[in-house]
Amino acid sequence: MSNITRISISIEPDILEKFDALSEEQGFPTRSEAITHLVRSALVQQQWKDGEVIAGVITIIYDHHKSQILQKIVDVQHNFSDLVICSQHAHLDHHNCMENIIVRGEVRQIKKLYQGFSAVKGMKHTVLSMTTTGKDF
Repeated sequence: MSNITRISISIEPDILEKFDALSEEQGFPTRSEAITHLVRSALVQQQWKDGEVIAGVITIIYDHHKSQILQKIVDVQHNFSDLVICSQHAHLDHHNCMENIIVRGEVRQIKKLYQGFSAVKGMKHTVLSMTTTGKDF
């Protein structure tokens, strides 16, 4: 570990106990790793608020038997082709499909893309998972 800064914090014993239990449950080997994870998460959330370039995945669930739904999904992707890196299609059962669309771009534009998918008639579920591009970490 090169270039590490050591810090000291004060925390109430009951909160520390809960934090240690959570850290262990999530598999962090040390408190430092758990705290670093939390700090990074907060910094990534700030990137979303600041409107920076981020990466993410939009997951959509739909019935592929619905009239014109596939064409509408493709149309939405083409309208935002500068954001879409790639997509992965999976058949969940005879009727339901899932698509994961990997995206990179400005938060505002990615949210518009997400809303475009959500507005498609016949869409069963959509979710946007935003993260960082990793550039600033």
